[in-house]
Amino acid sequence: MKERSGHFRLKRCFIDALRGLYWVLKTEWNFRIHLAMACLVVLLGWLFKISYAEWLAVIICSALVIVAEVLNTSLEYLADAVHPHMDRGVGRAKDAAAAGVMIAAVAASVVGAIVFLPRTWDWLTTLIER
Repeated sequence: MKERSGHFRLKRCFIDALRGLYWVLKTEWNFRIHLAMACLVVLLGWLFKISYAEWLAVIICSALVIVAEVLNTSLEYLADAVHPHMDRGVGRAKDAAAAGVMIAAVAASVVGAIVFLPRTWDWLTTLIER
């Protein structure tokens, strides 16, 4: 009986997580932008045939940005539920969470530039030489 109970709890965890992912995707414009950029990066990685180490860097950075955005969103919802009126402390917490997303996005952009700019430059110069 315990195995079924454990199996049910695991299934419930996935259902709850997918519901949260759906809600963030449905309501958060910035999340959709970050997700679109992650898809673009995967497409570029496939087209440029990046190395395994570069794939690791790109996937980790993309996941970091998406996780930061989800955590930022969850903090905002929680803060608004706990303290619905304007509050300086809540505002600072929201700003700090947004800063975390920004830091992750800038770091991911730097990694993306390191991985993709040389390949893009080579592709463009080859295209122009033809």
